[in-house]
Amino acid sequence: MNRVRKFDAAGMAGAMMAAALLLLAGGQAGAAPEEGPPAARRAAPQRAPSPQRWVDHAHNHARSYPSTGVRMRALPAHTPPLVWGGASYWFWSGVWYAPAASGYVVVRPPYGIVVNDLPAFRTVVVIGGITYLYLNGVYYRERVDGGYEVVPSPVAGIRPGSGAPGRLYVYPARGQSAEVQANDEYECHRWAVSQTGFDPAPAATGQSVDVTRRADYVRAQTACLEGRGYTVR
Repeated sequence: MNRVRKFDAAGMAGAMMAAALLLLAGGQAGAAPEEGPPAARRAAPQRAPSPQRWVDHAHNHARSYPSTGVRMRALPAHTPPLVWGGASYWFWSGVWYAPAASGYVVVRPPYGIVVNDLPAFRTVVVIGGITYLYLNGVYYRERVDGGYEVVPSPVAGIRPGSGAPGRLYVYPARGQSAEVQANDEYECHRWAVSQTGFDPAPAATGQSVDVTRRADYVRAQTACLEGRGYTVR
């Protein structure tokens, strides 16, 4: 009897061990489908856009530049200063700089300043029959006496009315950077033109235009800009 009892106890222990192993194996086999969505696991981590740079997509320019306000200790070699309105600026590879504490800071250039040459990667833009050179959110016109002058954006709004057109002023009410504003103004211009069929460039140069369509363009562009968080006057 003792031998039978010992045999039964051993058999029961073996059965329990086998059951435990089966349960463990089953749990591991069933765990695989619970690991979460495969697509989420395979997706590579996304890098946040750097606040130090921006990509200019206007006019299919598609080039990266340092953002306004970025500071640097030194400029590239052989970068001559340009004096305008009593202030010094430097221009290199499509980027404008001004003096700052312990170095230089990236800025937007003043209208009217002239640079001797532009990089080869500039984008040629024809608006209303007028040729502009564009890069880094800035428009230039080639001067007859040489050089390239910084000019106001030709895609900015024009006030409706029968008299001489005046510019609309766009204020970044949400603190948008100059680079973001440049892209937004361009995209809202394209949208307003697509909605109204009106191009503001001929009006800006004094050509005869349809006043009604011009007013429609301004309303469309204003609606777009205000929808993106700008105050337009």
